[in-house]
Amino acid sequence: MREYLTAKGTWVRGFFMLIFFAIVYYLLSLLIAAIALFQFGSLLFTGKLNLFLLTFGRSLSLYSQQVISFLTYNSEQKPFPFTEWPR
Repeated sequence: MREYLTAKGTWVRGFFMLIFFAIVYYLLSLLIAAIALFQFGSLLFTGKLNLFLLTFGRSLSLYSQQVISFLTYNSEQKPFPFTEWPR
């Protein structure tokens, strides 16, 4: 058990999980909510979806999936900025 507590890799991953990606995930949820509201407003007032927000929202949802997969140990690959932004 002591070897798990002193393993540097475990603590490094914990740092990325708790400090960095947990904060990023919180900010992502706020940004996704803002995009949803702007898209609704765009559709309500113009009758059209904003294509930039549509594309950005799609890549943002893929990014949030990558963050969740990393946080739940379903992926060992760190998301952006350690890899490319999802397209």
